[in-house]
Amino acid sequence: MAEICQICGLPKDLCVCYEISKDQQRIKVRLEKRKWNRPVTVIEGLDEKSVDLGKLAAELKTYCACGGTFKNSQILLQGDHREKTKEKLVMMGFPEGNIEVR
Repeated sequence: MAEICQICGLPKDLCVCYEISKDQQRIKVRLEKRKWNRPVTVIEGLDEKSVDLGKLAAELKTYCACGGTFKNSQILLQGDHREKTKEKLVMMGFPEGNIEVR
């Protein structure tokens, strides 16, 4: 017998809860200047309950070939990676219209 999703009541292989949560998130990608005028890409607006920020941060760091971390519901990447980040988030299934790049 297949496992049942607690949220939607569908079997796990047919569950659409994760995809629906992606459509509802408004993601903001912006650039900040930090200590000694170093650029840092900040990604915020992701829901911690529906997205594993640690895993997402690791994937973004690998894709952008940079260092970074996540804390306080934000992902921080060292350097200016705004366009690459948007490209990777779209490849991961987030709607392009919900990603704001500043």
